[in-house]
Amino acid sequence: MRPHELARYRFSGRWTLSAPCGAVYRALERVDDYPRWWPEVREARRTGEASGRVLVRSFLPYDLRMEIRAVRREPETGVLEAALSGDLEGWMRWTVRPAGRGTLVLHEQETDLTKPLLRLLGVPGRPLLRANHALMMCGGRRGLETFLAGGGEAV
Repeated sequence: MRPHELARYRFSGRWTLSAPCGAVYRALERVDDYPRWWPEVREARRTGEASGRVLVRSFLPYDLRMEIRAVRREPETGVLEAALSGDLEGWMRWTVRPAGRGTLVLHEQETDLTKPLLRLLGVPGRPLLRANHALMMCGGRRGLETFLAGGGEAV
């Protein structure tokens, strides 16, 4: 691994949800509502038509502050993509597709750690940081499933 890649992380995952694609896409599109259903997203607020700020904290005792700016919104193909800046620099993408009577959500993310403590822990703590991300994604999937099953009410 090259020195500049030591702080780079690539993630991908799949969520299978019982809600219809349109409802899932709309929920994922509204980042400012994430704290209503995603426990690890502690704060989110819109800063512009296609941008916002979020504060994220999973199992490990550190906060991540990020700016999120939509760069691609395609309801017809089910793709949402955003640029990330702040404690993480990079991008993330959701792809929402029909799956039987429900929805398959694909998540892809590539980020570089910019927060000094995380950069310091980036190599020795890599397994722990990856596990922390996995826990956060599990919380998101469970929260979104519950949120949508309740008609979009806060969990």
